[in-house]
Amino acid sequence: MHFFPFSSSSNNDGGSRIPVYLNVYDLTTVNNYLYWFGLGIFHSGIEVHGMEFSFGAHEYPSSGIFEVEPRSCPGFIFRRAVLLGNTSLSREEVQALMEHLSSDYHGDCYHLIAKNCNHFTSEACVRLTGKPIPGWINRMARLGNAVLYELEHYLEVLFIPFVIS
Repeated sequence: MHFFPFSSSSNNDGGSRIPVYLNVYDLTTVNNYLYWFGLGIFHSGIEVHGMEFSFGAHEYPSSGIFEVEPRSCPGFIFRRAVLLGNTSLSREEVQALMEHLSSDYHGDCYHLIAKNCNHFTSEACVRLTGKPIPGWINRMARLGNAVLYELEHYLEVLFIPFVIS
């Protein structure tokens, strides 16, 4: 596993159309049941040029973006690869993009609902292919965010009269 930034060997693919895959991993075996209802708790990584990039948490204010062998992210169970489109970026341009994104994706800023690996892969995918990842990948985080918002609003309405008195 490599964290960004790092130096790499040169391998320019000269603008050819390179496939971009989203590698989807299960975080829990409960996904075996939830998946058929369009739900699940997933980890994801972007695979391009034979490299897979993802984002994870750590306690330091430095990049949380890391590189692993495709479809073999440690600690997760590989579920499937989804072809997202193609990119014309060379290997070096992809690595430069990941280094650029690393300034926005520090390990100590990881949040399970608001800024997780799926947010990273969606942003990377938009920059590589012009399209975000499929909505079902991060659906549980969006549902969690909606529940938290409603709970926050409910508590605010419930407790404001006591604060004003």
